[in-house]
Amino acid sequence: APKNCTNYRLLLLTPTGEFISLSLSLSLSRARSSGLFRMTEPSKVIHVRNVGHEISENDLLQLFQPFGAVTKLVMLRAKNQALLQMQDVPSAVNALQFYTNVQPSIRGRNVYVQFSSHQELTTMDQNSQGRADEPNRILLVTIHHMLYPITVEVLHQVFSPHGFVEKIVTFQKSAGFQALIQYQLRQSAVSARNSLQGRNIYDGCCQLDIQFSNLDELQVNYNNERSRDFTNPSLPSEQKGRSSQDQPGYADAGGMYALQASGTRAVGFPQMGNAAAIAAAFGGGLPPGISGTNDRCTVLVSNLNPDRIDEDKLFNLFSIYGNIVRIKLLRNKPDHALVQMGDGFQAELAVHFLKGATLFGKRLEVNFSKHANITTGADTHEYSNSNLNRFNRNAAKNYRYCCSPTKMIHLSTLPQDVTEEEIVAHLEEHGTIVNTKLFEMNGKKQALILFENEEQATEALVCKHASSLGDSMIRISFSQLQTI
Repeated sequence: APKNCTNYRLLLLTPTGEFISLSLSLSLSRARSSGLFRMTEPSKVIHVRNVGHEISENDLLQLFQPFGAVTKLVMLRAKNQALLQMQDVPSAVNALQFYTNVQPSIRGRNVYVQFSSHQELTTMDQNSQGRADEPNRILLVTIHHMLYPITVEVLHQVFSPHGFVEKIVTFQKSAGFQALIQYQLRQSAVSARNSLQGRNIYDGCCQLDIQFSNLDELQVNYNNERSRDFTNPSLPSEQKGRSSQDQPGYADAGGMYALQASGTRAVGFPQMGNAAAIAAAFGGGLPPGISGTNDRCTVLVSNLNPDRIDEDKLFNLFSIYGNIVRIKLLRNKPDHALVQMGDGFQAELAVHFLKGATLFGKRLEVNFSKHANITTGADTHEYSNSNLNRFNRNAAKNYRYCCSPTKMIHLSTLPQDVTEEEIVAHLEEHGTIVNTKLFEMNGKKQALILFENEEQATEALVCKHASSLGDSMIRISFSQLQTI
């Protein structure tokens, strides 16, 4: 071989099971002159871009292990990137030289590789709560493509078959919705990771990305919908005067997103009244079709059924997408109304999710109004101080549940002694009820009601949200679940 060259023999396994032997003569000086290193000095650390959520650690290992041992791997999920450390520089050079001529692709997605500016990966490059592949009884779980709400109960149902789950804490970070799950035994965590990594909780969505955590013990202060200590059921659900979302040591979504202006879309739009809550709800991004740039707060709704609609029914429907300031039915156009939302982002959610929805036999037209706001008058209804506005508290949770009308509604704040029969009797005038489920969460009764179609469910929501059932005022929202 010429001076400064090294000979290598590479074995590649073909899809038919045959091995192909390739001889490579590598000249570092020629590689530099050919632009292989893209102005970056050779390093045993490789930077991989366009790493989609569907790509797992094992997929990347299979791409690079033919060129040498991979000693470290860091998945940067929030950036769709990864950092890979090979055993030495020649192994990394081999890989990049090969993929200069052959486009690397994983699961139908092209990935792009180059030398990293890092010469060595350190623990600082790791996720602050993940420890690569060293087994531990605590798992760090990231949920990708989360189309349906994931609760502590759902996670417990998924992970408990592999061993006794002691504690669960859920939170939002830039990578999306995450959870820490602590098993009683390390072997249970290993079994769960081996069985569940890359699998979906629901068909086609809610994909599990599982790492071992570097934490030794989870601290759980409250038993509620975001955290649970299964070894201590007597914990309170919330500390008086403090949000139950606060779990020290894991993720303070408001503080985190307030500091991270780069990479978090919500912070970039001042018209979003609650940027931290929006970022926490959508994991730093926004739902498909939502730009986040709208600054118009007033919505024009047309093609209403004037015989059945009123301001309170419109409030019940539009308050799913944001706080309502005021509503005005237009006297000269009885099938038109103006709805002023709390900010431009909430108005955009309402227009996006309600356009084309059917209510009282009419297909609604929902568009932004030319009016910046609704002038207060005798024919306007004020809602700015209404305690029924959903986004005054738990804003991130309510943003997360925004969706187009569905066949299924979710009922909460029900009487503790309520029966399914009483719920059905309360709602059946609005359509055919296909199925029901009454259950208890955090000691409170809740229910899922599946109607025959979306219009019936929408009518039940607009007519019965904030209505009285027994001695309770019930709350109703759309559920994104498909079946009970």
